Amino acid sequence: MKIKELYLKFTRLSEYGKSLSLLFARLAVAYGFYEPAMMKWSGIENVAEWFGSMGIPFPLFNAYMATTTEILGVALLTIGLFTRTISIPLIVIMIVAIITVHLPHGFSAGDNGFEIPLYYMLFLFIFVSNGAGKFSVDRLLFGNKN
Repeated sequence: MKIKELYLKFTRLSEYGKSLSLLFARLAVAYGFYEPAMMKWSGIENVAEWFGSMGIPFPLFNAYMATTTEILGVALLTIGLFTRTISIPLIVIMIVAIITVHLPHGFSAGDNGFEIPLYYMLFLFIFVSNGAGKFSVDRLLFGNKN
């Protein structure tokens, strides 16, 4: 077998892992949003005060919006419902987090840099581009082109 044929065969076989990898990625990203969202929810007034200190307008409103979006994102990503849609506001939250909190610290996650929010943003972009995969409510409700 030639190299090209081997590669094409491997490519066809690797397609079987696409939906499973999308499922695992959705669950990992949802879990990553869970704890920060719950911490924000339990101290929403503190979050609003923090947002205000960074110059974010309407800090209480934006604290509720960001936290509610994150909690909704956890639920929807976990079950794979409206995956493409919920990924967009979560990307916006990651962009805001990078600009307002992480960017001054550089790239490294160990220095509170933008590394982790960037990875979340990249995964979310994958969900926008590829959908939730076979193992999702999206697939059950909307079929193959979710």
